[in-house]
Amino acid sequence: MPHHAMDHKMMHSTEMANFSDTRISLNLPPMMKQHQLSNMRGHLDAIRNIIGSLSEEDFAAASNIASQQLGSTKKMMAMCNSFDNEEFKTMGLAFHKSADRLAETLKEGNIKTSLRALKTTMNSCVSCHATFRQ
Repeated sequence: MPHHAMDHKMMHSTEMANFSDTRISLNLPPMMKQHQLSNMRGHLDAIRNIIGSLSEEDFAAASNIASQQLGSTKKMMAMCNSFDNEEFKTMGLAFHKSADRLAETLKEGNIKTSLRALKTTMNSCVSCHATFRQ
Protein backbone atom coordinates (compact mmCIF):
# COMPACT_ATOMS: atom_id res chain seq x y z
CA MET A 1 0.00 0.00 0.00
CA PRO A 2 1.49 3.42 -0.94
CA HIS A 3 2.54 5.59 1.98
CA HIS A 4 -0.02 8.34 1.24
CA ALA A 5 -2.83 5.77 1.11
CA MET A 6 -1.82 4.44 4.52
CA ASP A 7 -1.78 7.98 5.91
CA HIS A 8 -5.28 8.56 4.58
CA LYS A 9 -6.52 5.25 6.00
CA MET A 10 -5.00 6.00 9.40
CA MET A 11 -6.42 9.52 9.41
CA HIS A 12 -9.87 8.19 8.48
CA SER A 13 -9.68 5.54 11.22
CA THR A 14 -8.74 8.18 13.78
CA GLU A 15 -11.62 10.40 12.71
CA MET A 16 -14.04 7.49 12.94
CA ALA A 17 -12.81 6.58 16.43
CA ASN A 18 -13.75 10.09 17.59
CA PHE A 19 -17.12 10.02 15.83
CA SER A 20 -20.28 9.92 17.91
CA ASP A 21 -23.33 8.81 15.94
CA THR A 22 -25.99 11.38 16.72
CA ARG A 23 -28.46 10.22 14.09
CA ILE A 24 -31.97 9.28 15.20
CA SER A 25 -32.51 5.55 15.64
CA LEU A 26 -35.63 4.13 14.05
CA ASN A 27 -35.61 1.36 16.67
CA LEU A 28 -36.67 -1.25 14.15
CA PRO A 29 -37.10 -4.88 15.13
CA PRO A 30 -34.35 -7.10 13.59
CA MET A 31 -36.48 -8.46 10.74
CA MET A 32 -37.75 -5.01 9.74
CA LYS A 33 -34.23 -3.62 10.02
CA GLN A 34 -32.93 -6.23 7.56
CA HIS A 35 -35.85 -5.56 5.22
CA GLN A 36 -35.18 -1.81 5.33
CA LEU A 37 -31.44 -2.27 4.74
CA SER A 38 -32.20 -4.54 1.78
CA ASN A 39 -34.54 -1.90 0.40
CA MET A 40 -31.82 0.76 0.72
CA ARG A 41 -29.34 -1.47 -1.12
CA GLY A 42 -31.96 -1.86 -3.85
CA HIS A 43 -32.25 1.92 -4.11
CA LEU A 44 -28.48 2.22 -4.41
CA ASP A 45 -28.43 -0.43 -7.13
CA ALA A 46 -31.19 1.45 -8.99
CA ILE A 47 -29.11 4.65 -8.88
CA ARG A 48 -26.12 2.69 -10.23
CA ASN A 49 -28.27 1.35 -13.06
CA ILE A 50 -29.62 4.82 -13.85
CA ILE A 51 -26.06 6.14 -14.11
CA GLY A 52 -25.15 3.20 -16.33
CA SER A 53 -28.12 3.90 -18.59
CA LEU A 54 -27.18 7.57 -18.76
CA SER A 55 -23.63 6.63 -19.75
CA GLU A 56 -25.17 4.79 -22.71
CA GLU A 57 -27.55 7.70 -23.41
CA ASP A 58 -30.49 5.35 -22.78
CA PHE A 59 -32.83 7.85 -21.18
CA ALA A 60 -35.87 5.61 -21.57
CA ALA A 61 -34.25 2.81 -19.56
CA ALA A 62 -33.08 5.29 -16.93
CA SER A 63 -36.60 6.71 -16.67
CA ASN A 64 -38.12 3.25 -16.28
CA ILE A 65 -35.66 2.38 -13.51
CA ALA A 66 -36.36 5.64 -11.68
CA SER A 67 -40.09 5.16 -11.95
CA GLN A 68 -40.36 1.45 -11.19
CA GLN A 69 -37.59 1.02 -8.61
CA LEU A 70 -37.49 4.41 -6.88
CA GLY A 71 -40.78 6.10 -7.66
CA SER A 72 -44.01 6.45 -5.71
CA THR A 73 -45.30 2.95 -6.35
CA LYS A 74 -48.11 1.60 -4.17
CA LYS A 75 -45.60 -0.75 -2.52
CA MET A 76 -43.21 2.10 -1.66
CA MET A 77 -46.00 4.33 -0.39
CA ALA A 78 -47.30 1.55 1.85
CA MET A 79 -43.81 0.93 3.18
CA CYS A 80 -43.16 4.61 3.93
CA ASN A 81 -46.51 4.96 5.64
CA SER A 82 -45.78 1.95 7.85
CA PHE A 83 -43.15 3.84 9.86
CA ASP A 84 -44.07 5.53 13.13
CA ASN A 85 -41.46 8.29 12.88
CA GLU A 86 -43.22 11.13 11.05
CA GLU A 87 -40.02 12.89 9.97
CA PHE A 88 -38.66 9.66 8.49
CA LYS A 89 -41.97 9.03 6.76
CA THR A 90 -41.99 12.57 5.32
CA MET A 91 -38.41 12.25 4.09
CA GLY A 92 -39.12 8.84 2.55
CA LEU A 93 -42.19 10.11 0.72
CA ALA A 94 -40.22 13.15 -0.51
CA PHE A 95 -37.49 10.84 -1.83
CA HIS A 96 -39.97 8.76 -3.82
CA LYS A 97 -41.69 11.90 -5.19
CA SER A 98 -38.27 13.23 -6.27
CA ALA A 99 -37.73 9.94 -8.11
CA ASP A 100 -41.04 10.49 -9.92
CA ARG A 101 -39.77 13.90 -11.03
CA LEU A 102 -36.44 12.30 -12.01
CA ALA A 103 -38.28 9.76 -14.18
CA GLU A 104 -40.18 12.55 -15.95
CA THR A 105 -37.04 14.63 -16.45
CA LEU A 106 -35.17 11.65 -17.89
CA LYS A 107 -37.85 11.27 -20.56
CA GLU A 108 -36.76 14.66 -21.95
CA GLY A 109 -33.38 13.21 -22.94
CA ASN A 110 -31.34 16.15 -21.67
CA ILE A 111 -28.22 15.06 -19.79
CA LYS A 112 -27.79 18.29 -17.82
CA THR A 113 -31.35 18.44 -16.50
CA SER A 114 -31.29 14.69 -15.91
CA LEU A 115 -28.15 14.93 -13.79
CA ARG A 116 -29.62 17.85 -11.84
CA ALA A 117 -32.73 15.79 -11.12
CA LEU A 118 -30.59 12.80 -10.13
CA LYS A 119 -28.62 15.06 -7.78
CA THR A 120 -31.87 16.21 -6.17
CA THR A 121 -32.93 12.60 -5.62
CA MET A 122 -29.50 11.74 -4.21
CA ASN A 123 -29.71 14.76 -1.91
CA SER A 124 -32.80 13.13 -0.39
CA CYS A 125 -30.76 9.98 0.25
CA VAL A 126 -27.87 11.85 1.83
CA SER A 127 -30.16 13.96 4.01
CA CYS A 128 -32.11 10.96 5.28
CA HIS A 129 -28.99 8.89 5.97
CA ALA A 130 -27.45 11.86 7.80
CA THR A 131 -30.57 12.13 9.99
CA PHE A 132 -31.51 8.51 10.70
CA ARG A 133 -29.91 5.18 11.46
CA GLN A 134 -31.40 1.74 11.71
